[in-house]
Amino acid sequence: MLTKKSKSGIYHAPWEKSFDKLASPFEEFIHRQTTSGLLLMATAILALILANSSLAYSYSHVMHTLINVSIGNWAIEMTLHHWINDGLMALFFFVVGLELKREILVGELASIKNAILPIAAAIGGMVVPALIYFSINPEGDTASGWGIPMATDIAFAIGALALLASRVPKALITFLVALAIVDDLGAVLVIAAFYTESINFIPLIAAGVIFLILLSFNMLGIRKTLPYFVVAVALWYALLLSGVHPTLAGILGAMSVPAIPKFDPTRFSKHVNKLMRDFDASYEPGSNTMTNDKLHSVVQKLEHGVESVGVPLKRLEHTWHIPVAYLVIPIFALANAGIAMDISSATATLGHPVTLGVMLGLILGKFIGIAGVSWVMLKLGLAQLPKDTRFTQIAGVSLLAGIGFTMSIFVAQLGFGENETLLLMAKTGILAASLISGIAGYIWLYVVSQPPSES
Repeated sequence: MLTKKSKSGIYHAPWEKSFDKLASPFEEFIHRQTTSGLLLMATAILALILANSSLAYSYSHVMHTLINVSIGNWAIEMTLHHWINDGLMALFFFVVGLELKREILVGELASIKNAILPIAAAIGGMVVPALIYFSINPEGDTASGWGIPMATDIAFAIGALALLASRVPKALITFLVALAIVDDLGAVLVIAAFYTESINFIPLIAAGVIFLILLSFNMLGIRKTLPYFVVAVALWYALLLSGVHPTLAGILGAMSVPAIPKFDPTRFSKHVNKLMRDFDASYEPGSNTMTNDKLHSVVQKLEHGVESVGVPLKRLEHTWHIPVAYLVIPIFALANAGIAMDISSATATLGHPVTLGVMLGLILGKFIGIAGVSWVMLKLGLAQLPKDTRFTQIAGVSLLAGIGFTMSIFVAQLGFGENETLLLMAKTGILAASLISGIAGYIWLYVVSQPPSES
């Protein structure tokens, strides 16, 4: 296919410029914080429509379709629903792990002065909801749902706060990000420690050895991402056989990814300057670059240098953030948010101990836990408010933290996966609480915050 060279020295394929004009606005759109939350909301609504329409049977049938992956005599067979929850969600946990590691190394959690308030608030926002739920469901089958209201949905909560970006200080958004990441870490620890029914120690030991191999890759200075991916898949399978939830392979895999580049900026600059001199010396005006092996070699070295100055952790986070936010999480919502609603039994459903425990845990528990612990920390002088923020805004964020959609549904599946009735009650409570918390938090912050120009 022929290409045209512009006056600027850039070659364009015949349709390239037209595609760029179409693609650029879309890329700009999907990079906004609110897009993930809006897409998540849309897929959740679609799931509810499917579960309460004439397509309900087909929807359920598709989700329970068995999918087999086999190589010779080896095979894994799970329903589509389980592939999504146990397999696809490992990518979500991988991105969460990358974000957590970055925050600990260079983000808000890197400085104890900045980290103490969101860490303490996140702990309060996990403990109080669990206690509220457990006080309503102290025993029996319903008691295992205590971990459901502990989690905050990052996409929804940050998306809602991003809608108020012109009225709230940037530090408040940073506070919520740090709080949500600590919250996710807490949820992961709860899943690993309390939602594992039985342990098969041989695969668990194998998983430990595989994780050590991943860490050795880091210590050996391996910065290519493919070896990490291949071994992380093996880690996922070992955890699947062990009884520990396999999505934790995502967190462990992320912890092993290198966070230091091979070249520092000064070394990279010298390296590139030398290569550019070689590039200029090897370039032959008017010749076909495809036949210039020396020029091609220099370009390859430049490419390797650019890769070496980049941080693998940051590169992977950038690569996987959009697929996870705009594909993995919406698919999870589509597979798990579909609950059959019976208006005639709505009162009984909302009054069920599980529904009440989840709703009160997310709405009141998060508010009391986050705002309460933050107030105590500030009064005791153990922490300080983020720059340009007020405590009333922290209280508003504590309401938004009651949006527990993705992770709460995930924990509900673990706690009540075999009990359809209790799972229905838990999902109803999650959806109702997330809606109330989102609206209440948005209104609260809108009222107590003013645009910078008006303050």
